[in-house]
Amino acid sequence: MSVLLREALGDSLRRTRVAQSRTLREVSSSARVSLGYLSEVERGRKEASSELLAAICDALEVPLSTVLYEVSETLSDSAEDRSAPAARSAATSGAQVSLENAQSAPRIEEDTLVVIPAPPAALAAA
Repeated sequence: MSVLLREALGDSLRRTRVAQSRTLREVSSSARVSLGYLSEVERGRKEASSELLAAICDALEVPLSTVLYEVSETLSDSAEDRSAPAARSAATSGAQVSLENAQSAPRIEEDTLVVIPAPPAALAAA
């Protein structure tokens, strides 16, 4: 199952808050957001606006770019986990199709010569 952006953001904010040994009440007061709403954001139940994210990051004294980077890493890891089995399957079936095509394609004899004519004089002068 894929990770939603709001869930990854909430996880990152919660990890940051817990690492600082701060309560929801402290951060919500500092960010001037209701305790319940901050809780919903941390649980990935609510989409936080950019203004709200900035206020929460200010309250946590962490740059928004740091949080977004962490979230991008989480989403990237999640996408790689989902695509790995499909990529292996596609690579296997692609190799199978290539082998079948190579076996059924007409073969060119090794002693066949290909002559490429010289370009017309007008193109050669340019």
